[in-house]
Amino acid sequence: MRRLRVPLVCLVPGLVLMLSWLRLEHPQRDGWLALALVLLAVAPALAPRAWQRLVLFAAAALLAIPLASRAPTHHPWRAGPRLWDGFLDAYDVKLPFDPSFHVHFHALLLLAGFAFAAGVALAASFERPLVAVTVFIVGATWPATLLTNDRDLLRGAIVLGVALFLLAALREHPLPSIGRAALLGAGLVAAALAAATQPAVAKSEFLHWQTWKPISRPPAQVSVRYVWDANYDGFTWPRKTTTVFKVQASPRSLYWRATTLDLFDGTRWAEYRQPERAELFDGRLDLTQHDSLAPAAARNPAAWKKAQFEIAALADDHLVAPSVPVGYEPVFSGADFFQGGSGVLPQELERGQRYAAWSYSPHPTAAALAATGDDYSRAALPYLEVYPSVAAPPFGTPRREAAMRRFFAAYPNYKPLYAQARRVVGNAQSPYAAVLALESWLRGTGGFTYTQHPPLARAEPLLDFVVRTKRGYCQHFAGAMTLMLRYLGIPARVAEGFTSGVYDPQTKTWTVTDHDAHAWVEVWFERYGWLPFDPTPGRGSLSAAYSVSSPDFRVASAQRFISGVAASLLNTAALHQDLSFGEKSPGVIFRGTDIRPANPSSGGPFGIQHRGGSLGKLLAIVLALAVGLLALVKATRRHLRYATPDPRRQAAACRADLRDFLADQRIRVAPSAAPEEVAALLRAELEVDAGRFTDALTAARFAPLADAEPAAMRAREELARLREQLRRRLGIIRRVRGLVSLRSLGFTG
Repeated sequence: MRRLRVPLVCLVPGLVLMLSWLRLEHPQRDGWLALALVLLAVAPALAPRAWQRLVLFAAAALLAIPLASRAPTHHPWRAGPRLWDGFLDAYDVKLPFDPSFHVHFHALLLLAGFAFAAGVALAASFERPLVAVTVFIVGATWPATLLTNDRDLLRGAIVLGVALFLLAALREHPLPSIGRAALLGAGLVAAALAAATQPAVAKSEFLHWQTWKPISRPPAQVSVRYVWDANYDGFTWPRKTTTVFKVQASPRSLYWRATTLDLFDGTRWAEYRQPERAELFDGRLDLTQHDSLAPAAARNPAAWKKAQFEIAALADDHLVAPSVPVGYEPVFSGADFFQGGSGVLPQELERGQRYAAWSYSPHPTAAALAATGDDYSRAALPYLEVYPSVAAPPFGTPRREAAMRRFFAAYPNYKPLYAQARRVVGNAQSPYAAVLALESWLRGTGGFTYTQHPPLARAEPLLDFVVRTKRGYCQHFAGAMTLMLRYLGIPARVAEGFTSGVYDPQTKTWTVTDHDAHAWVEVWFERYGWLPFDPTPGRGSLSAAYSVSSPDFRVASAQRFISGVAASLLNTAALHQDLSFGEKSPGVIFRGTDIRPANPSSGGPFGIQHRGGSLGKLLAIVLALAVGLLALVKATRRHLRYATPDPRRQAAACRADLRDFLADQRIRVAPSAAPEEVAALLRAELEVDAGRFTDALTAARFAPLADAEPAAMRAREELARLREQLRRRLGIIRRVRGLVSLRSLGFTG
């Protein structure tokens, strides 16, 4: 009954603490998550033993951190940078703040409420009511000093009342005292309210400390600029993430595209700006009417999807839009629009600027894409160019291999890349089958490794990436797949922009940071237009089930449409089952729905490497470290006892050493027990003879000083032998239990 009473009592201050911190935001949200964190904070107090409570509190903290920060369970360490970002925001946001625009600070508040609630429960479980009340008062009044209003006196009365309730309820015999405590508490609260309303007491000047800023950030607002071009030289991510824009759109994840790289110059990809006519339609720009590659369905505005953008820190002249953009509002004066829907402004976007972008994003089935033909229109042929004005023959062209042999006689540089592409796709019967094979091979089954610092490339970096190093970032993966598709005769281009970011279902808003910048591949299909595919390991989570980068993609259902593809694709079934892409090696890449970052300073969108792990593994590591630290503390304490030349003190250290060893085995030795009594206890409890140790211990304590020194040395030797006998007698389970026990450190539990 007592074990149940402590968490129930602590639940009341826990809820008050969480509400005190969450009042710093408006509108308030995540009420169920806040309640779950409070329950998680007080639940470990149910454990009967002290060591059990400590372990459970540590486990609860490890679970609460990713929950509050919404870190993926397979990447729990990402919670750390998010909470640090929230801490940096703490002195710059205006209170009360909107949690939709400061998600990391919101996570920090949730974690603060959990931490103080856990502190109260931990102190209460160890029967330290004054400590519990102190933790509660600090945790509940701290946020009150940050945001003051006309209800502060009422909140102060509530805090005082809960503190008195906590103090009375945690007494050894609480029931007889609760009534008297309630009367006394009511009188004290009334007196406090009366005193606080007096002009001589209610001074706001006492709160000036809240303007202190222990961490100062530069006053200038951060802006992020990009150079939308291919870069294969490597980069280093900035540690601090910056929100570049927010988008109100549907929850279906899309890529936010800034531009496309349509031109391959023989070494790298670049923008090719071919002007496109735009027409006004119902007050917005329509880019589809003169786009010869837009499918018929894209020309129907009823099929468009709207996204409302708000710029935060994107200092760029490119209009970011959902993939694939078909219209914009307002009508930007002086803006240029190019084939594919990309828009470029005469000046950079500004902080706070808003605009709407429409997109046409079909979601065909695998069967529908496999059924599309390879009779490409003339407008698609420029997207087969592998050198300026030099195109490969289209997929399905009669006697295509003979044509390719003649092609490589004139342009031999990329012949190994084409040979590798042919090995991967095998005898693919459709362009879609070839696209899936290449995407799967690059993303998971080809032995590629994601790295921000690839080896120094030779003259042709993409060729070097495919046939030699197999190490690179999203520019390498997207650029290589696009080039291989063009050599196979399939229209493709590199797209650059941002992955979808983090979605808030309450505000229906995507938050996109500089760390979401990315490059992927767009492939053209008849009747559907440009569709995205993502070959970079660990990046992207498309909603459409036609791409292997989508969590909804099913290899089993797609296999009947991809006959002729080499075995590289078929292994994706196993990859989807264990949710990882890449080789099973120390460099394994894990897939997730919230994976980032990018490098704004070097001017290019890139992916990021995330190595394996899980919350269970992290918990196991933390528990192992805790056990190791506990063993180190015990060993240090034991050795410090012997750090004296006095044989009497060494004898006392031997006696304390044995007493602690037995305490960890739940065998209590009275502080005043004589050596003979200890020997009798060991014979009775563990059937071990400790006579030689007790004889040496008695001589060291009571013999003349000349004889005490060798007796103390003999007592230590006999104690070592006795401990070894005890270990053999106890067995492995009791020895491990003794290792993690806290009884020898004074925690009786």
